[in-house]
Amino acid sequence: MAAELRRFSIGYALATKKQSSFIRDSLLNLASSRGVDLVKIDQTRPLPEQGPFDCVLHKLYGEEWKRELEEFRRKNPNAAIIDSPDAIERLHNRISMLQVVSELRMESTSETFGIPKQIVIYDKETLFDRQAWESLKFPVIAKPLVADGSAKSHKMSLVYNHDGLNKLKPPIVLQEFVNHGGVIFKVYVVGEYVRCVKRKSLPDVSEERLGVSEGILSFSQVSNIATNEKFDDKYYKMMHLDDTEMPPQSFLADIACGLRRALKLNLFNFDVIRDARFGNRYLIIDINYFPGYAKMPCYEAVLTDFFLDVVTRREKEVVKVNNCEKDMIKIASNNTCCSDGEEKENSR
Repeated sequence: MAAELRRFSIGYALATKKQSSFIRDSLLNLASSRGVDLVKIDQTRPLPEQGPFDCVLHKLYGEEWKRELEEFRRKNPNAAIIDSPDAIERLHNRISMLQVVSELRMESTSETFGIPKQIVIYDKETLFDRQAWESLKFPVIAKPLVADGSAKSHKMSLVYNHDGLNKLKPPIVLQEFVNHGGVIFKVYVVGEYVRCVKRKSLPDVSEERLGVSEGILSFSQVSNIATNEKFDDKYYKMMHLDDTEMPPQSFLADIACGLRRALKLNLFNFDVIRDARFGNRYLIIDINYFPGYAKMPCYEAVLTDFFLDVVTRREKEVVKVNNCEKDMIKIASNNTCCSDGEEKENSR
């Protein structure tokens, strides 16, 4: 008789839009067939009163939710929480999110990486003060300082010249635009799994175009720019996007590993461009928590593997801790017995 499959319960708390894109029947069915039950957390009830859960998967924000997670953690110390709210918050600021890239230390390879030059503009006065950001040159990408996944945080602008500054509303981040062949590499990270896909991006900007372009071009996500009617598909066909060489997988995996450890996050992606001036120079321009994994090929199998890895690893850690505690009790008990024996021997 075959042994009954050990089942794990993973509670998920996601915004409505995120839930509809991520929690699909294909994921639910595959996970269930492998012993993982994905259970929707009722957001109208206190989290600590629900479960039991072996793991909580979430993408909700706010102080009240943080308090509920903390209370749940106190009552369920053996359950995993993916991921820590404090760690996630670092990605809500477009400056702090990329600072970690500069802190990474990797063994020397034929490829190099970094981030584009960027500064924070908090007010209009600084925005029009050319000396305040003279280290940058046009064109620049203007991004909201806050990156919390809202529609507003995705609204960006490509600014060609000083005339375009009039339409910007601080606080914003001005990031130097680097020509990159109209291709962006989106690197998905799921625990130790790393997958890179390529997408259309902003076209390169020539010096001639700077002088004749409108002051500003607004768009949402960089990888969605190809849907903008201002750009003709002829450009992308000319660039031979299908033939664009992917960055070395080992190079991206090393960066992903470094980011995962530094950020203390399991679920994120980062956007990479190849600097057109140097074929082996890559720039990380954005990091997002819990991205749209459904766009990643075979996401159901990847996430199911990750869930199983998290809960089984957590289970082993709990067993190890319990065994250590038992060993400590035995040692303490033996020491007590020895002490009693020594006292009796010395009293004779």
